[in-house]
Amino acid sequence: MRKILVTGGAGFIGSAVVRHIIRHTPDAVVNVDKLTYAGNLQSVAEVAASSRYHFAKLDICDRAGLDALFGEHQPDAVMHLAAESHVDRSISGPAEFINTNIVGTYTLLEAARHYWNNLNEDRKAAFRFHHISTDEVYGDLHGTDDLFTETTPYAPSSPYSASKASSDHLVRAWLRTYGLPTLITNCSNNYGPCHFPEKLIPLVILNALEGKPLPVYGKGDQIRDWLYVEDHARALYEVVTSGEVGETYNIGGHNEKQNIEVVNTICNILDELVPSHLAPYASLIEHVVDRPGHDVRYAIDASKIEHKLGWKPAETFESGLRKTVQWYLANKEWVEQVKNGSYREWLTQHYCEPRP
Repeated sequence: MRKILVTGGAGFIGSAVVRHIIRHTPDAVVNVDKLTYAGNLQSVAEVAASSRYHFAKLDICDRAGLDALFGEHQPDAVMHLAAESHVDRSISGPAEFINTNIVGTYTLLEAARHYWNNLNEDRKAAFRFHHISTDEVYGDLHGTDDLFTETTPYAPSSPYSASKASSDHLVRAWLRTYGLPTLITNCSNNYGPCHFPEKLIPLVILNALEGKPLPVYGKGDQIRDWLYVEDHARALYEVVTSGEVGETYNIGGHNEKQNIEVVNTICNILDELVPSHLAPYASLIEHVVDRPGHDVRYAIDASKIEHKLGWKPAETFESGLRKTVQWYLANKEWVEQVKNGSYREWLTQHYCEPRP
């Protein structure tokens, strides 16, 4: 049994990783999360009672706290998912992205290196530091047949993607300079259960159900490769347990779709499952001014992880999106508590209230 320290484990992707490990493996999890606006412990509530689960509220920029945590729990691996990740927020307020994604990653690397250096030889050889990143570090693609590979040059476009690119470089440097056994994964756009409502797919689902406008940037012709979050969690576990030290693995869903196509597909599913008596949901689509520096197309070549580790997505875009819509329809209490902020009341009772 491994003990895996997961940073950002109350976030969207992190909570899926935590749920996967507790549900489907014999391993233990130490969930480390600062619990900012997107951190929601209700997303891991179904596994929180497990004897193999432990939660620690901690900022990854807190070196003393990290040292104490490593000393107490003695993890066999780190899966680093804690990050500020919303592009629009990075444009209006980049400072938090620099602090969390760059300074936080540096602080975590140093804490992990100090801990790793003091392990016995067997545990030192088995230890892994897995950094989870994004395909946005590569910039965008203009050719219709081009794909991001693990050797695509970095060309980030937003403060968010630039901060993630920087963190990737730090992780590689800590391997090259200090020998810390690191791995990196770069993923395409995730979607699925427990996604914070400011992101495209949950925003469209929830706005549609309330009869609100469905905002689409520009013409909606931006292309993304969509990856179901539970497929991603399974891939990440394969990498941290079976990946080769020093390697990078791109993780994609093999589902390239224009944003307008995604929105229309959601509307069609909702028309089927919860038809509106007023008009088809697609009538709510509203085109808005495009964001600055908006990348045109992302597309992942995920052949390496399939050939090397045997992973490929189980969900098609159609099956995954239907599951996602059904999850939001079946979990209205989770949605309402996120929207009205009451999901944070537990934090007030147990911790000092985190910054919004």
